[in-house]
Amino acid sequence: MKVTSETRPILGVNCIIVHDVVGQAGVVVEDTFDWYAQDKDGNVWYFGEDTRELDARGRVTTTEGSWEAGQHGAHPGIVMTAHPKVGDFYREEYRKGVAEDRGSIIRVGANRTTPAGAYHDVVVVAERTRLEPKILEHKAYAPGIGLITENVVKGADETSHLARIASA
Repeated sequence: MKVTSETRPILGVNCIIVHDVVGQAGVVVEDTFDWYAQDKDGNVWYFGEDTRELDARGRVTTTEGSWEAGQHGAHPGIVMTAHPKVGDFYREEYRKGVAEDRGSIIRVGANRTTPAGAYHDVVVVAERTRLEPKILEHKAYAPGIGLITENVVKGADETSHLARIASA
């Protein structure tokens, strides 16, 4: 995942572009551009994603899951509230049948360690989507860093963590 210096205007908001590449066994299987913005109160909004799943030869097999706020009934969502409290519940993304994730803050002030370092005052969010009702994922966010761990705790066996922070 790389936070770029590039922006894209969506619904009149200048969104920062985050490039997210997922690999398995040294092969890129997903290549995504996500669009985020922060409001004056400090809430971080998610305005959509352009995602491509790839086969072993690097050919696009699907763009399912792509959405952009303002297009085809899609709306931006919040990925992190400015002042998170346990019990806060919000829509993270929305395009009917494509992107329907919802988050609920289940812990604040947590400690987490990844290969990139130790983090304090971490916020943990439980995430679900109507599109995959058997899946429950916990995501941990560190102040000033963002997403540091993702763990599917029900319905699958997937884990990812922040491995390093590269300097620009």
